[in-house]
Amino acid sequence: MDAQQRIALIKSRLTMAFTPLSLDIIDDGHKHVGHAGARQGGHFTVHIVAEAFTGKSLVQRHRMVYEALGDAMQTEIHALSIKAQSVEETTKP
Repeated sequence: MDAQQRIALIKSRLTMAFTPLSLDIIDDGHKHVGHAGARQGGHFTVHIVAEAFTGKSLVQRHRMVYEALGDAMQTEIHALSIKAQSVEETTKP
């Protein structure tokens, strides 16, 4: 699976799980060329905004994202940086 297919997989799973207001997925693979894990899965940054994160701690939000990605965390994703916010957090002045 190439990086674009992995991004599509991440987008599909997170969209189904959270119906996000916004979702950005960045391929960070170029930063990890030569790194052993780069051959076994991609490196990505996810910024997601969803109602589901309201009232949840940072750890709870990350666990929710990992759960939504399921087996892809073991096979297609080597490293994932997550910024998960509630809708309210993005609208505060």
